[in-house]
Amino acid sequence: MITVKAGWILCTCAFLIVGAQSVTDVYAASLIKVDGSSTVFPITEATAEEFQKEARGAVQVTVGISGTGGGFKKFCRGETDVQDASRPISKDEMEACRAQGIQYYELPIAFDALTIAVSPQASWVESITIVELKRIWEPSSQGRISKWNQVRSSWPNVPLKLFGAGSDSGTFDYFTEAIVGKAKASRGDYTASEDDNTLVQGIANDKHALGYIPFAYYEPNKKRLKALALDAGNGSVLPSRETVESGAYQPLSRPIFIYVNAKSASKPDVKRFVEFYLRQAPTLVPQVKYVPLPAEAYQLALTHFMNGKLGTMFQGASTIGLKIEDLLRREAKL
Repeated sequence: MITVKAGWILCTCAFLIVGAQSVTDVYAASLIKVDGSSTVFPITEATAEEFQKEARGAVQVTVGISGTGGGFKKFCRGETDVQDASRPISKDEMEACRAQGIQYYELPIAFDALTIAVSPQASWVESITIVELKRIWEPSSQGRISKWNQVRSSWPNVPLKLFGAGSDSGTFDYFTEAIVGKAKASRGDYTASEDDNTLVQGIANDKHALGYIPFAYYEPNKKRLKALALDAGNGSVLPSRETVESGAYQPLSRPIFIYVNAKSASKPDVKRFVEFYLRQAPTLVPQVKYVPLPAEAYQLALTHFMNGKLGTMFQGASTIGLKIEDLLRREAKL
């Protein structure tokens, strides 16, 4: 059961009373708080539901969507146990956590293919280049690029309606750095949301729309959306599990993560949840339409977690163009 409440999405499963377990025991269930990225949300939601079934009402997991940036604000204040993140922790967030004495585990859980989507009614477009995407999204395009034919002369003289991630989203940070060249550098005259379902609705319902969304939000909506092939200079490539695994879909392939508060991880239920997450990820990640990591990556992450290896592999730096095999070679550092 999913309940929307005051900006939070609470992922809860009905409690199961077994044997001598009383109503009082159920209400005393321990609570694990997760917040952050809407991109990572489908994986964490699926994991939380399966974990709660296994825990039989002894543990409740709440999963919020505040965006990666909004979630890190809470995480670095010590308000949440686990942070969903569609990009690595930034230098400012590292410092905010350090100031509050928050140490953490950084655990990659999947790869995403950011998808450039239009309405199926946009019959004039099948692919787009990185140069054209920059022309559309760079800050200087605001008020200047407002029609399709201003991007490519063969496209029609019709309005260009844009949809994309909100400024608290890690997807926003990643997309702007990959396409424009600087994180958070974007025109502001577009429909922005940290809720990817809102973006799906907007793009699907407007034949003149173009937007960017995580792959897991495109896949279930294939009949309502059309993905554009991306041309980074070596030919047009559609987003898919195969093109992400081969490294062909660049620069919009990216790793996605969970971060775990080290103090929270000392609690048995949080520790069990994280270990469950990493063991179930190879099964659950493809079910929610993301690209799973190789088995050795999950085993490595689990080993780091169980051995108390804290810190980040990225030190606040960019990950644009990172491939799965590159991720495996990185070492976490405080």
